[in-house]
Amino acid sequence: MSGVADAIEARPRVGLGLALGLLGVIAFSLTLPMTRTAVAELDPWFLAFGRMSIAGAIAALLILATGVRRPARADWPLVAWSAVGVVIGFPLLSSLAMKHIPANHGAIINGALPFATAVLAALWFGERHSRRFWLCAAAGSALVIAFALRGGEAHAFGFGAAAMLAAVIIGAVGYVAGGRLSARLGGIAVILWALAVALPVTAPITLALVWSAPPHAGWTAWGAFAYVTLVSQLIGFFAWYNGMALGGIARVGQVQLLQAFFTIGFAAALFGERVEPVTWLFAAAVVATIAIGRTRPRTNA
Repeated sequence: MSGVADAIEARPRVGLGLALGLLGVIAFSLTLPMTRTAVAELDPWFLAFGRMSIAGAIAALLILATGVRRPARADWPLVAWSAVGVVIGFPLLSSLAMKHIPANHGAIINGALPFATAVLAALWFGERHSRRFWLCAAAGSALVIAFALRGGEAHAFGFGAAAMLAAVIIGAVGYVAGGRLSARLGGIAVILWALAVALPVTAPITLALVWSAPPHAGWTAWGAFAYVTLVSQLIGFFAWYNGMALGGIARVGQVQLLQAFFTIGFAAALFGERVEPVTWLFAAAVVATIAIGRTRPRTNA
């Protein structure tokens, strides 16, 4: 009976976790298009380290102003891995990738991120799920990739694709480390500390880049820079990491399968791009895989 009671008690937490994960995905859905917009006028190295530095400075100020909980000694390795993954690795590699490939090509490769996150959570922290979960996770990833490839958007595997694939791998590391640590510290504290500890590395590099080649761009590029700095690098992770802590790293990670469809929806709303009805059929199928695959994760001691 205790197992049934625990499952019933966990349902509200899982639902809230999925809802917060969805908010994070909505925030992240414009990251690649905004990055692509910004690197059209800004150096990708400046874009990457600039967003890290400004978000890191804001994080440091918030830590000082709010007295956010400090990680315990045993937590610092996970803070470091989170910083390597989502503060430095993914922003830098995806910025370099968007200089060489279109955003829709990046979205194809990024479709592997939820599955990579689930696999890494299982290998690293022993999150165990049912066969149904893994089948649904694989099916959801296949649907996203099939949708992206449906329009003939495959491109030769070159530097841009390799950089985006590396971004997915290192991003999964950051997601899993941060999601795990959020269960103890909370999502806000995790991303603030991850940004802050990276600041001694990111700030000097940013200053050196500005000194050697002062950035010049129009309002559109700077607006995209502001978005990836404040939303993609900071605010989105408040919801994302808290969602993972409540709902499970792998399960909430599957919500990111919807990111490509949110990107298309925003493109239609903001830029007037036409959306074919089949797009929403694919989106509904992905939602079905997420709903069917919902299982409570079990973690090895």
